[in-house]
Amino acid sequence: MGDGTRIGDMVARRAEAMRAGDAEALTADYLPEAVAFTLAPPLRHTAPQVTDPEVLRAWFAGFAGAVDYEVRDLEVVEGDGVAFCHSLHRLSAVPRGGSEAFVLWFRSTLGLREVDGRWRIAHEHASTPFHMDGSMAAAVDLTP
Repeated sequence: MGDGTRIGDMVARRAEAMRAGDAEALTADYLPEAVAFTLAPPLRHTAPQVTDPEVLRAWFAGFAGAVDYEVRDLEVVEGDGVAFCHSLHRLSAVPRGGSEAFVLWFRSTLGLREVDGRWRIAHEHASTPFHMDGSMAAAVDLTP
């Protein structure tokens, strides 16, 4: 099986784990030294924030049910033991105490290293664009 297929399978498995609320499966993909630039503050996350399932369980607990998650337009580039991929992601959930689900599309890039025959996340970057009309507001209304 080609590395692009293996990486695509890993990304698909991660989307399934998001929908299932499986914090252990999600955190197991990170290398211990991984750095993540996620949508939530602070500006940079490192271990244990990205490697501890309890941190992710607390995030899932902020929703009043399952998270709906979709990955679209995945592109994979791989080399000798390193790879990166980028895609568009849709996250939808009802915040705990809320009555309606939000829908957010965002951009995701993963930097990967192959360790012991398995692709692992060394770097993650998620972002939303912002309106440059003076409002500086996040452009959470965009859809692909």
